[in-house]
Amino acid sequence: MQGLIGKKIGMTRLFEKETGRSVAVTVIQVGNNVVHQVKTTAVDGYSAVQLGFGAVAESKVTKAVAGHCKKQGSTPTRVIREFALDSADEAVQPGANVGPELFENVKLVDVIGVSKGRGFAGVIKRHHFMRGRESHGNTNVREHGSIGSNTYPAHVFKGLRMSGHLGNARVTTKNVGIFGIDKEAGLVFIKGAVPGANRGIVMIRKCKQEKADRGDRS
Repeated sequence: MQGLIGKKIGMTRLFEKETGRSVAVTVIQVGNNVVHQVKTTAVDGYSAVQLGFGAVAESKVTKAVAGHCKKQGSTPTRVIREFALDSADEAVQPGANVGPELFENVKLVDVIGVSKGRGFAGVIKRHHFMRGRESHGNTNVREHGSIGSNTYPAHVFKGLRMSGHLGNARVTTKNVGIFGIDKEAGLVFIKGAVPGANRGIVMIRKCKQEKADRGDRS
């Protein structure tokens, strides 16, 4: 199984046993992920596992989700995501619980989350543009420059960096190190910061082998 669903608790610091060095870590609560379904190549066309996080009452989910969970013998959850399997013949049973022990011998992971929403932002905050001069007569201080064109092509090209919505987008932080896990509390400690606000839902996914061979960059 390639990953788990978790909830970002916040940041703290821990100390390395060998050197005593202080390391900033993000605490992610993964608890017990519930296996809702195991997809196979013969039935679904690909192999994957469907996990759920955050148990809720059956009345809090749709009838379709409640029926799906009842059919698989699992409990309804607030969040449902899919992860690839390590191998097609990996032994995973619907209704089983998976915890932080999945990352027991893993050094590097990718963390996927939704970044904090910053609302409507200008080009200086959004794209790090340089501000204009504040000398006499100049009215263009924090605005972007001209976006017009000549008779040809006579339109503004798509993708031009302008003011607009900032944040609240899916972000993947790659190759971050795992400092440690706490099986009893269901916690994973990630070195450094991960995307999203506290109490936000994140996905922790194992790095691919070619990335992990580069070493711990954190």
